Amino acid sequence: MSYAGDWNPSSQILEHISDAHEFHFFNLNKKPVTIPLPVFLYSKEKGWSAFMSSRFEHGEQTYAGYRLLEENYIKENHLDPNVFKNGKIYAVDADGKPESYASVKVYDLSLGRNAVQVLISVVLLVWMMGSIAGKYGKGQGVKTAPTGFQNAIEPIVTFIRDDVGKTNLGDRYEQYMPLLLSIFFFILVNALIGLIPGTANVNGNIAFTGMLGIVAFFVIMFSTRKHYWLHIVNPPVPWGVKFIMWPVEILGIFTKPFALIIRLFANMISGHVIILSFILLIFIFGAMNTALGWGTSPFFIAMAVFIYLIEILVAFIQAYIFAALTAVFISLAFEGGHEEHGEVHEDAVVV
Repeated sequence: MSYAGDWNPSSQILEHISDAHEFHFFNLNKKPVTIPLPVFLYSKEKGWSAFMSSRFEHGEQTYAGYRLLEENYIKENHLDPNVFKNGKIYAVDADGKPESYASVKVYDLSLGRNAVQVLISVVLLVWMMGSIAGKYGKGQGVKTAPTGFQNAIEPIVTFIRDDVGKTNLGDRYEQYMPLLLSIFFFILVNALIGLIPGTANVNGNIAFTGMLGIVAFFVIMFSTRKHYWLHIVNPPVPWGVKFIMWPVEILGIFTKPFALIIRLFANMISGHVIILSFILLIFIFGAMNTALGWGTSPFFIAMAVFIYLIEILVAFIQAYIFAALTAVFISLAFEGGHEEHGEVHEDAVVV
């Protein structure tokens, strides 16, 4: 469904939550204000190419035999949307047309905004934690009261240690604290950066949450003990039911990290979609009737701001849940199930 000059709100939402070759902040006098990112391409026919994405002039120009296709270009040139995708780079001919080069395989190894933002968050996190660790190394916060940003981070670290580490992992919590703290702050920092207009919603990218889930999976597997595998091979159920429980138990090995992946992905992408939906409703109603657009805009803006503030809280909650569930799954791995040992913690996180 399209609106006012073939403007499609859904494409605006997808453009915001998907990866891109630039950071797009806003338009000034109908000109995009962006930060271009480096493009690295390889094809068998053209070899290697490296340049900045600004060479494409936001999809208006070709460069080095390539073109970044935008939705308007695809529509105006009647290209098959099943073949040519919005935001993708394709090889083009001398006239700048990609039709005859549809079969040319282009390997896009560019640093998209998701990858760049992850690198930024890593640098920011290392710098932030390194500076705080340096203060503790000098005795500040140990022999004297913590100061500055140290005051804000110390209660969070203590909370993760006591309510996530000790509660779920018991005496073994210390060896897993680097992992749990890294997961918590990595998700939190990326979520907060993603709330800045023009940045990427990294936590709403399935590849990002997938890698976190894979890391959790391997840590869980390396933490397993004999009791864990005995519980899978010989589940504590009547023999007639064991044949049913075996595939269920085996599937459960993979569903735990999969649940972590989907939970974070779905929660972080939904908030951004809701905020954009409220903003775009102003333009949809304005296209229907100018007075209606102006009249409803205060309500939709207020709702978008409200959801935006909620997203700050969600950033902390989702970072905590991912770290807490990781700790729960690790504890089940090396204990083989709390129910077998009578060690269920009443205040433990329940899935």
